[in-house]
Amino acid sequence: MNSKVEKSPQLLFENQICFPLYSAANAVVRAYRPLLESLDLTYLQYMVMLVLWQERELSVGDLGQRLRLDSGTLTPLLKRLEGKGYVTRSRSEKDERVRVIAITRQGMALRARAGDIPVQLACTIGLPEVKGRALKTLCQEILDALENSQEVD
Repeated sequence: MNSKVEKSPQLLFENQICFPLYSAANAVVRAYRPLLESLDLTYLQYMVMLVLWQERELSVGDLGQRLRLDSGTLTPLLKRLEGKGYVTRSRSEKDERVRVIAITRQGMALRARAGDIPVQLACTIGLPEVKGRALKTLCQEILDALENSQEVD
């Protein structure tokens, strides 16, 4: 049995890149939980707020593209944020079929309270800044390559 494994090193668990990526992503999301607790935000809600703090207003479609989330995931998340008073959902004046998400004053006020979260997470991870940027670049390259390969299919 070992001779077959030796001929197929690509099938060895320790040679897989997918599992460390998966595990690291889950661990990072878990590390965010205590930091986001005081803001009453989940990790995905925080990601939405990050985009809205920057953009102020955008369509649900554009937000979904930016976050790589489908409307089935995004809609309940946005409803919860609206219920907390952080965003408003409305129809576009230009196209009634398009839903627009806008950040509220209360949502903008949350930004000041969230200011230390990236620093706290960086301290928790303990990764030097230059390695963090390199990791982000590599992850982006993986995402881009996977998106490009799906476009070809």
